[in-house]
Amino acid sequence: MSGQVRVEIADRVAAVTLDRPPVNALSSDFYQEISAALDRVGADPQISVMVLTSASTRAFCAGADMTELAALTGADAEEADVKRQELARRVFGQLLGLPQPCIAVVDGPAIGAGAVIASCADMRMGSPRASFALPEVAVGRCGGGRHMMRHLPQGIVRRMFFTAQPLTSQEALRFGFLDSVHDSTELAGAAMVRAREIAAHSPLALRLGKQALNESEWLPVQEGYAVEQQYTLRLARTADAREALAARREKRAPRFTGR
Repeated sequence: MSGQVRVEIADRVAAVTLDRPPVNALSSDFYQEISAALDRVGADPQISVMVLTSASTRAFCAGADMTELAALTGADAEEADVKRQELARRVFGQLLGLPQPCIAVVDGPAIGAGAVIASCADMRMGSPRASFALPEVAVGRCGGGRHMMRHLPQGIVRRMFFTAQPLTSQEALRFGFLDSVHDSTELAGAAMVRAREIAAHSPLALRLGKQALNESEWLPVQEGYAVEQQYTLRLARTADAREALAARREKRAPRFTGR
């Protein structure tokens, strides 16, 4: 590991910072470091929320490393490209399946796979500098349209895909892809406030709640609600659930134990 991904943990919040200058271009090695960081966060019972941010002042993440792609030549090129695609799918899948809620903090362009990374978070907070683009057709690739379809109308995704024109922060806010927009100087603080608000809840409730949302997302309404009810029954039998009710009744802050 070369330190391209930093993980800092405080108050049950893991701040994961992408730091591969100049624009967090996604090389195979960078994907592997991100994957290792997500494994670490997901396995830590002391972490209730993850905040994903960028150290770059130029971009949240500029997508695929074009230098690496250009080097995919010769007899082994196709095999190397396949392995690279597998790495990307693994990271996106880890983000979607992360046990804890995740907030992506976007202060600059999120391009191609960078837009997909943002889309795989549970919520996104951005600045006016935030934008989201799927420009892969301009460089002979296909992009992450299917991931963006989880959040955006079909016509908007296809406009992004076929024109390579970015979605602005205001458009993203209007469509609900961005949860909120803040001045760049205030964005990081606002994201940490949101993360700590979430982390104040029972860690078990957060993890089971996220599993319920993930499992029910693509089911018909009644089937999906039945899945949520099963998680409700599991959660109701925990000490944390009893403590949440007691704290509400006694008008005090809850003391969760994660049991």
